Amino acid sequence: MLVFRGPSYEELNYTPEQSQAAMQKWMDWIGKMGAQGRYVGGNPLAPDGKMVKGRKPVITDGPFAEGKEAVGGYIIIKADSLKEASEMALGFPDFELEGTVEVREIIPMG
Repeated sequence: MLVFRGPSYEELNYTPEQSQAAMQKWMDWIGKMGAQGRYVGGNPLAPDGKMVKGRKPVITDGPFAEGKEAVGGYIIIKADSLKEASEMALGFPDFELEGTVEVREIIPMG
């Protein structure tokens, strides 16, 4: 799984044209992985949410992170190794915006 962190295009005050151009880079990257049979699925995440934590769980507003650290979405890919998945992540289109990609292996249950 690739987990994306970085500022939203709204936070960067992108114009609709800039947002569309940025999203086209995403579609091209994901399309390339899809054509290779490597893309499984994924979605952007809403900027707001709730946190549930504590020994006696409490629900609070959150998560709150600086824009460039907020989790913006994820995709699930097929890769033969963590190394290969990391190399696939090199195509992430938002590195120039100081975005980051967390590469994690999904461990099958049962």
